[in-house]
Amino acid sequence: MSASNAVCTPLVESQWPTASVADPQWYAVHTRSQHEKAVINQLERRGFQTFLPLIREVHRWSDRRKIVQLPLFSCYAFVHMRLLPELWYKVTQTSGVLGFVGARGEGIPVPENQIEALRTLLSSDVPCTLCPFLQIGQRVRIRGGALDGVEGLLIARNGDRTLVISVEPIQRSIAIRIDQYQVEAI
Repeated sequence: MSASNAVCTPLVESQWPTASVADPQWYAVHTRSQHEKAVINQLERRGFQTFLPLIREVHRWSDRRKIVQLPLFSCYAFVHMRLLPELWYKVTQTSGVLGFVGARGEGIPVPENQIEALRTLLSSDVPCTLCPFLQIGQRVRIRGGALDGVEGLLIARNGDRTLVISVEPIQRSIAIRIDQYQVEAI
C-alpha cells in the first residue's frame, strides 16, 4: 500500500475498541463554519439521529428585524450512532464535516445526560448565554420547577447564582441564572 492510499483508508475494525461499538451513543462532530444545519440535514437523510441545539436571536438591519435560529455551539453538531467503521466513514465523508471530536478524530462519546440537559434547557425558553468552559467547581442538580433534574456546575457571577452546563468533548458551556431555583450538591 502506498503512503497516499494510507491517508484515505478508513480505520480498520481492529483499531476500534469493542466496548465503544456495542450501544449507540452521542458523538460531537466538528463542522465547517456555518455548515451545521446543512450537515444535520445530510446526516438525517442518510438515516442518522442528530441533534443541533439552536437558540433564537433577533437580528436587526436598518429596515427590519428578524428572529433567526442559530447553532448554540458554532461549528459543532451531534450524531447518535454506534461507532462502527462503516458508519464513522459515512459521517466523516459528509460534506461540511471536518471530523469527530476526539483523539485522532475517532470520536469521544458525549454523555446522554449532557444532551438531555441541553434539550431540557432549550425547550424551557430560559434565557442563557455562552460562557467559558469550566473544569472546576461544584456539580449541582436543580430541584423543582421547569429545570428539575438538570445538572451542572454552580458558580457565582456578580453576586448571582449561575448554573453552567458543559458538553465536555467539545469544551463548550452555557450558563443560566438560577436564583429562583433550589439546587442540591451531587
